[in-house]
Amino acid sequence: MTAVALASVLALTATACGDDGSDGKPSAVSSRDGKITIPDDLKQRLKEHGIDIDKWKHGAWKNWNRDDWLREANDFVNPIIKGLWDSDRMRDADDPDRGVDDSDISGDQGVTDPTPQPVQARAVTPPYHTSAATSGKLLFDAPGGTMVCSATVVTDPAHPGKSNLVWTAGHCVHAGKKGGWYRNLAFVPSYNDQGRSAAELEGASRSEIAPYGVWWADAAKTSQQWISKGGETGGDGASYDFAVIHVTPEQGSGGKSLEETVGGALPVNFDAPAVSQVRSITASGYPAAAPYDGQRLYQCQDKPSRLSIEQSDPTMYRIGCTMTGGASGGGWVETGADGKPALVSNTSIGPVRSGWLAGPRLGEVAKSVYESVSKQFAGR
Repeated sequence: MTAVALASVLALTATACGDDGSDGKPSAVSSRDGKITIPDDLKQRLKEHGIDIDKWKHGAWKNWNRDDWLREANDFVNPIIKGLWDSDRMRDADDPDRGVDDSDISGDQGVTDPTPQPVQARAVTPPYHTSAATSGKLLFDAPGGTMVCSATVVTDPAHPGKSNLVWTAGHCVHAGKKGGWYRNLAFVPSYNDQGRSAAELEGASRSEIAPYGVWWADAAKTSQQWISKGGETGGDGASYDFAVIHVTPEQGSGGKSLEETVGGALPVNFDAPAVSQVRSITASGYPAAAPYDGQRLYQCQDKPSRLSIEQSDPTMYRIGCTMTGGASGGGWVETGADGKPALVSNTSIGPVRSGWLAGPRLGEVAKSVYESVSKQFAGR
């Protein structure tokens, strides 16, 4: 209980104010020489709720710096800050660059297929809710600033027809081996549903940009492989670069789940089919790096090939596609033998100059991540 309370306080203040209160407002938690200090009045308020931070682990928190604490905390902490994601902040979010140089891909198992020809991304016809209701944007704050990825509403076995689960890339929720969990994660389904240009969105209301609301992550999980190996660039950890988040509406949804609100959710296929068995994959996302501006939804459709990053890791799917950063985390969908669409991967990496995208093949590790988030909210 104390651990969660302290982590919540730190997560809130990481966004709310400067480390030293330099914004002119009193800082709830300040940091001097990288160490955490907590004002006496805040300690007293916590004590009134039965939480004595000084007694917890004999006050060991005094020797930790804030970034280490947030990285080492086992629980993902993401308190809702109402109104934080206003229309300007959503529109101006940048992409977390995951561009790789082809020469960085050095762990080939001898099974990597030739580089696919680029497939020009096509703009999805608005309103997006009509043809791509499960797609949306994932917004978050990272050390480098306000960032954006893409994400997909997926089914929840614990709540059939009433899912609040969203699928994205691991690097869209956690920085990997040199960082921790990102802050203020929020999902916006059917972002900019009418497909307006950046110029047309100037001065647009929040409801125009987010017609189905802003949904905050109250749980997130990625693979331990991504946390241990994931890097800012290159292919480290890419074969396990996936994540599942559970969301809750910022303003309330009248009791409706995310799936009920948007009108659908995609099942996830964890029995990753071999490339030879897949006729076509469609990848969706909001590319934000040039020549795109992150405001519109795009898709690429191509027959996948194989990409091997490390000999010890599973091969990845790779398709030709001109989408750029910002499309990361977007769902890859295949029509199965039953004729129904299912999510089979997500955008993880692509080359510096675009032209192709690669995503992990989903197997037992991905299934365990998915099921653990589902079970966390089963019965609620």
